[in-house]
Amino acid sequence: MRTSFRPKLIDTLKNYSKEQFYADLMAGVIVGIVALPLAIAFGIASGVTPEKGIFTAIIAGFIISFLGGSRVQIGGPTGAFIVIVYGVVQEFGVTGLAIATITAGVMLIAMGFLKLGTIIKFIPYPVVVGFTSGIALTIFATQIKDLFGLQIDNVPADFLHKWVVYGENIASINFWSLGIGILSVLLIIYTPSISKKVPGSLVAIILMTVLVYVLREFFGITGIETIGDRFTIDPSLPKAEAPAIDFNAVRLLLPTAFTIAMLGSIESLLSATVADGVTGDKHDSNTELIAQGIANVVAPIFGGIPATGAIARTMTNINNGGRTPIAGIIHAVILLLILLFLGSLTKHIPMACLAGVLVMVSYNMSEWRTFKSLMKSPKADVSVLLTTFVLTVIFDLTIAIEVGLLLAVVLFIKRISETSSVSVLKKEIQQTENKDPNLDIEYLDIPENVELYEIEGPFFFGIANKFEEKMKTIGDRPEVRIIRMRKVPFIDSTGIHNLENLIKMSSKEGIHVLLSGVNNDVCQALKKSGTEKMVGAENIYPDINKALEKSKSIIETKTQKNRIGSAQRHSVKD
Repeated sequence: MRTSFRPKLIDTLKNYSKEQFYADLMAGVIVGIVALPLAIAFGIASGVTPEKGIFTAIIAGFIISFLGGSRVQIGGPTGAFIVIVYGVVQEFGVTGLAIATITAGVMLIAMGFLKLGTIIKFIPYPVVVGFTSGIALTIFATQIKDLFGLQIDNVPADFLHKWVVYGENIASINFWSLGIGILSVLLIIYTPSISKKVPGSLVAIILMTVLVYVLREFFGITGIETIGDRFTIDPSLPKAEAPAIDFNAVRLLLPTAFTIAMLGSIESLLSATVADGVTGDKHDSNTELIAQGIANVVAPIFGGIPATGAIARTMTNINNGGRTPIAGIIHAVILLLILLFLGSLTKHIPMACLAGVLVMVSYNMSEWRTFKSLMKSPKADVSVLLTTFVLTVIFDLTIAIEVGLLLAVVLFIKRISETSSVSVLKKEIQQTENKDPNLDIEYLDIPENVELYEIEGPFFFGIANKFEEKMKTIGDRPEVRIIRMRKVPFIDSTGIHNLENLIKMSSKEGIHVLLSGVNNDVCQALKKSGTEKMVGAENIYPDINKALEKSKSIIETKTQKNRIGSAQRHSVKD
């Protein structure tokens, strides 16, 4: 199988201009600054140190832009991974997270080379919204402790138990922290009304950090926890250290790795698709998956966490003039410079402010308006939506994605089955699909003792039983059965098995079977399976009229034989 891996960077550099570089430079600087607080917040919320979030944004962000299939995609840690990463770190440690992320990266690379990028984009919308909204609610729940400044040593991982513990410790609220958190949220909400160029999260981080520093240094208010109170920031380049990978660890972490790969592929391709709608460009899904995979293989070696395309940062890049992967590369360089020269200042950022940033991230992720509108969809879609949402919140994201996809597949098969039908044809057949039933009517002369069935839609396992059920409703035994397959685009092994059973059963009953309107793909499938030999190549016709002529000929031949046989029996008696 040939796979074209061609990063967008190659095409964009052909006619690259000085003006575009300036635009990319400005966009890259802005996105780099915007990405800093998010990378720190995502790192902390994921259960690792703040600099690991920054390492991920630098390394994965660079690789995704350098090798990716989108001109404007910005990669890095995202809120979608917080829940799964936190759970892995708690159960398997940082080493287990590295193994799971590298395994997920290998899966993503394989998916790209197998050209699965296009298929992933067709994952049902209720599944995507269900687990995205579930993740958003879970992220919100994880930030309550820091937002309210609650004095809790260990917050339970379980969603429901977490709220029980919050309720038990509600008396320990730190109103200074709560005030900082609320101010941060308000700044993020109202900053766009003043300036859409400057992100609210950055304004909140800067102003609240300065405010808390003043309160602590000049007013003696030390109850507001900062990053430096909880973590020791290492503002230096990450060291390469590959985890020791063994078969047992990979086996245990395989479901988690699959979840990370699926989540990463869905979010990155969704982000790239949204970006295409704004820029008018067209991304390469498979190249993007390969780049995402390489980023997730390399980042953990330098202490990083899972990464994917980030919609918010990608849109910030586009809105500030970024139109080539150079902007994404510059954003990674800016983050590196900030880490090296200003990294020590991050220790002053208040935890309540980061909690406010993540509360707004969870709100934007929740898509509650979309969720609300989907609740008016058909019951099947609502069931998928709610099942995925509840499983994500109450149980586990891995289970949610697996069950959600399984439900979606089952419902898809059900819907395809509903579009397929088997009918017994009478004298009149509408030849083409037309709104006016009086047009394109073909009058067929169907002889007595001939059953004519038409299969519409794919002849696969979902419709095979319908065929048998339809035949049972016919009382009289015919001389000839014609199966019209002009509207059958493909046939699977179950459909072939069903057809072969019909041929065998009909043969035992002395009924002749004819096939008509069989397309080339279905013909090839019948040849390979040996069904063509069973029915006889001479009994497969390109159109219904020739099949009907053959049926008349068969009936006449049988009638003549019966007459001759009857005459011979009478002559013997005489």
